[in-house]
Amino acid sequence: MKDTFERPVMMSKEDVTVMILSAKKQAGLTWEGIADMIGMSPVWTHSACMGMNAFPKEKAELLVAKMGLPQEAASVMVEPPTKVWEQSVPTDPCIYRLYEIVGVYGPTIKAIIEEKFGTGIMSAIDFDMQITKVEHPKGDRVKLEMSGKFLAYNSW
Repeated sequence: MKDTFERPVMMSKEDVTVMILSAKKQAGLTWEGIADMIGMSPVWTHSACMGMNAFPKEKAELLVAKMGLPQEAASVMVEPPTKVWEQSVPTDPCIYRLYEIVGVYGPTIKAIIEEKFGTGIMSAIDFDMQITKVEHPKGDRVKLEMSGKFLAYNSW
């Protein structure tokens, strides 16, 4: 009888993300281009490729085929995400500014949502977002549009 058990190596979501980023860079692709290849939005595609959303099976298989990834990657891409942030305050300037916006305007957003809908939240699951460039004489603008289903708090 063998004293040691040889553990099989399994691909993780992080492994798949690294492979996607590498294939994207090598092919000179954009997130819009990748999203077009699989028929999804660029925002959702990026989030799913970063492991923050689960791919529908057919979209995972299509991305694997289009980007030349190992077949095993598709089975990892369909797994539900475990959303983990590694730091409390982001240090990337772009991400920090979004964090700052929520810090400054979060209570305002919450108050206005409650006035218009009642006590509850905006879903980040039944959700979509678009990011567009708006030309402006004082400098181009970033336009973020988010739409999430309203979820009222339940009492029981």
